[in-house]
Amino acid sequence: MLVEDIMKRNVVTVGPTDSIRLALLKVQQYRIRHLPVVVQGKLVGIISDRDVRDACPSTINAPHADDEQILSTPVSSIMRKDVICAHPLDFVEEAALALYDNRIGCLPVVVDDELKGIITETDILHTLVELMGVHYPSSHIEVEVDDRTGLLADVANIFKEANCNVTSVLVMPGQHLGKKNLVFRVQTIDPRHVVSKIEEAGYRIIWPRESEGLV
Repeated sequence: MLVEDIMKRNVVTVGPTDSIRLALLKVQQYRIRHLPVVVQGKLVGIISDRDVRDACPSTINAPHADDEQILSTPVSSIMRKDVICAHPLDFVEEAALALYDNRIGCLPVVVDDELKGIITETDILHTLVELMGVHYPSSHIEVEVDDRTGLLADVANIFKEANCNVTSVLVMPGQHLGKKNLVFRVQTIDPRHVVSKIEEAGYRIIWPRESEGLV
């Protein structure tokens, strides 16, 4: 899946000469956390709702004479110019890694500095939920296997023989040397039948566990 498949294309923006007051109004009106700063469609910076709040006069203290001056200050004074961006043809997992590594909440999506969209951590989370299939009635089955070629296909064939539809699968590092875990999301609310078949084939079930009374 590509960034262009999930990015928001109608992006709320401000210009570098727009006031902090306008940025605050847009953040509140559209209930957003990030405002790209653009000049004739070209990305020149970004500000967050925190940047705006930090710059605004306090609502707790009594009004000060310079409050109006602060609100009239252009957003160029608080925007970040070194913006980490994504390209529409980047893979979603690469965008997720960029968000994670840099501890940021969004990536403007650009082509030759021209803003095409924006992708946020919420978009990534929503996509993950859909890819995992957890928004449908289903069960989680986790199997420990040897870390060697072909075992994913072998275990997947057990689901086929049991007529159990797999909606998603992940391959995770195992907790033991030379092992990996296969994490299946399957379209059944009672996985006991297929779990029994997996165990009969000699594989170790990580989840569901007998100790939890789920098998």
